[in-house]
Amino acid sequence: MKYDINDERSIRLKRLEELQAAGINVYPSRSRRTHKLREIDLNFSKIKGLVGVVGRIRGLRSHGGSTFLDLQDDSGNLQIFCSRKEIAELYDILVSRLDIGDFAQAEGELFITKSGQKTLLAKKLSIISKALKPLPDKLHGLTDTEQRLRQRELDILANPDSRAVIETRLKMFKIFRNLMEESGFVEVETPILQPVASGASAKPFVTHHNALKADLFLRVAPELYLKRLLIAGFEKVYEVARCFRNEGLSPQHNPEFTQIEFYAAFWDYRQLMDFCEKLVVSVVEKVKGKLEFLVGGKEIDFVPPFPRLSYVKAIADATGIEVLEISEKALRQALKKLKIEVEPKAEKGKLIDELWKSQVRPSIHRPTFIFDYPVELSPLAKRKAEDPRLVEMFQLVIAGAEIIKAFSELNDPLDQRKRFAEQEILKKRGDEEAQGNDPEFIEALEHGMPPAAGAGIGMDRLAAILSGSHSIKEAIIFPTLRPVKNKSK
Repeated sequence: MKYDINDERSIRLKRLEELQAAGINVYPSRSRRTHKLREIDLNFSKIKGLVGVVGRIRGLRSHGGSTFLDLQDDSGNLQIFCSRKEIAELYDILVSRLDIGDFAQAEGELFITKSGQKTLLAKKLSIISKALKPLPDKLHGLTDTEQRLRQRELDILANPDSRAVIETRLKMFKIFRNLMEESGFVEVETPILQPVASGASAKPFVTHHNALKADLFLRVAPELYLKRLLIAGFEKVYEVARCFRNEGLSPQHNPEFTQIEFYAAFWDYRQLMDFCEKLVVSVVEKVKGKLEFLVGGKEIDFVPPFPRLSYVKAIADATGIEVLEISEKALRQALKKLKIEVEPKAEKGKLIDELWKSQVRPSIHRPTFIFDYPVELSPLAKRKAEDPRLVEMFQLVIAGAEIIKAFSELNDPLDQRKRFAEQEILKKRGDEEAQGNDPEFIEALEHGMPPAAGAGIGMDRLAAILSGSHSIKEAIIFPTLRPVKNKSK
């Protein structure tokens, strides 16, 4: 093989070949570790005898017959000292062919250098995985956002802030699970491949099962299956649900996203609103250690109680438009005056929603519950007894983003059948986000579902807020990105 001395990968390939020619396996299946590096740092004076460590080489400094390595694992760092005196002929064969980025294993005794640096004196040294490409520069790292998100593993390696975002996300999920379990909810799993795309208003992804000779949909929501568990006798259920919606990309949208969806029998949306407030406050306090912090350059206050505002009144106060009284034609004209673009076939519910999203929601920064929505906006929510034009639904809006959507669940099978039929009409008119009619759910509902309330929490959006990210893509470990054309392997 020809090697280019000006090409880093080519140089590393040459070193790999030389190591293999010397009989050294640089991709062994086994490694030996007695301590993690942070454990050594915390208990340095107490650890005696031979110590075995593994990690990635993040620094190399050679001085004649000796070399210092900076080793890193996921817990911390440790300096390794290698000398020709200690590892004999292996020093010349191996150490000169080490590269930053290689994974190495060292075994030896701990000591402190004259400069006071905690160090391991290597008696044995081996490469356990040879890196053929260099890591990003520590100082400059990956600065292009697209490149960072596309090469997430390098982004996390090079940028401590990116790792901190991911760790915040993971911590948040753990806290949510603990709080749900403490509140009596049991975690369940429901199908991701579903015969009907329903449970949320969204365009689904379609796939095909060859053996069944049937199209299936990646779920847009787990709602209908979770409510079937209420029918089955479970009273409190939740799922950490990966969902898929065939929609555009934005700072608040990713086609593949995660939500925690949960349902409680014998609750209504008022009880659920109180529970959600306590849940969010507890999560924020445990993740951040405080209830007031900056989001998007503005201080945000999670101190309860959260403001509560009628959806209809919020729109009227911001625009002067009474959405329950205005006709669809007049509403369309009003949106045109406000330069809000909508699809020609959009029905009244979508027009109202676009008005809300463009004129009201962006101005809401502090956590605020918005409640009582027009019935057109939720075919699965129970009508409000005092005004059947509304449904018992609320959303929690934080920093202009909808974080929680919740409602008293519709458990009247006749009303549900009628609303699914209305969704079918919208779908035939070209509404790709209309919900599918699920006859199996209707049949289950006819066996009786207790009064219940349910909610979905947008975990990616909340993770972005708690980690100070400008986009949910920063808070998703591997977000969906546009394909790179003609990318060479």
